[in-house]
Amino acid sequence: EVKMVKMAAPDLSMKQWMGYFGNVGKLSPIPKDMKFGEVPEGVLRLGGTFAVSGNEVLYQWSDRLPGDHPVIDDVLSSIATGTN
Repeated sequence: EVKMVKMAAPDLSMKQWMGYFGNVGKLSPIPKDMKFGEVPEGVLRLGGTFAVSGNEVLYQWSDRLPGDHPVIDDVLSSIATGTN
């Protein structure tokens, strides 16, 4: 599935790239105690889908790459059967 996704760099001007990198730095700040070679947690997180009821997580999905999402029928089935 993931191999079928074709991703290409956006066509941005130099100014737009600088703005992009500035935003990345703000959204994924590097902790002061981080050692060289470690990866900030924000870099490893993409997005996901959750279904909750009160304090119970009924369904959880972590995106494997940008634009990834679960099949809605799988989400609904999982919620109906109580399996995640």
